[in-house]
Amino acid sequence: MHDFLVNINNWFQAMGVQGLALNSCIESFFILPPPDFLLIAMDLAKPEKAMFYAFICTLASAIGGAIGYAIGYWGGRPAFKFMFKKHIDKLDKVEEMYKEYGSFAVFFSAFTPVPYKIFTIGSGILKLNFWKFFSVSLLGRGSRFFLVSLVLMFFGEAVKNHLELIILIVSILILIFCIIVYKKSKKLVKKGDKNGCN
Repeated sequence: MHDFLVNINNWFQAMGVQGLALNSCIESFFILPPPDFLLIAMDLAKPEKAMFYAFICTLASAIGGAIGYAIGYWGGRPAFKFMFKKHIDKLDKVEEMYKEYGSFAVFFSAFTPVPYKIFTIGSGILKLNFWKFFSVSLLGRGSRFFLVSLVLMFFGEAVKNHLELIILIVSILILIFCIIVYKKSKKLVKKGDKNGCN
């Protein structure tokens, strides 16, 4: 399986920018190596094009997310079960996260190493508002890929082995910030409802 994934990654790499776009798109709804590996290699090879590569990655990934949403919307739970047989229990966890954090859950999956594809298909199944889903996907994927490209553009080889740690730390900080904002906004809404009743 490892050799297969390496060969797939090499195939995408041989295609250049088109391969980066294809990898980013398909990985958003199907089991493939994340586009980060290819993005890192291309950023290091041509740092002056790093922002362009990040843009391609973001747009293609968001479009792939929309395809995943459509698969979930029209295929429902049977489609999810067919594609992720070993992870069928994850759909319940996705639903719990939506109930607790709303669209922040999509942003978190789009930005962090959490499997984004599970959330794209899950969003369709759970009928999350599409435009809200797509906007948050763009924001999350863009934040991730532009962060990777910016770091590599300025620091290059010196940090390439620590990118996952950097993304993880930033993800945790963003998650904490999002939770604080979400809980405060919830309190304000409840306070407004009480004042309205009075």
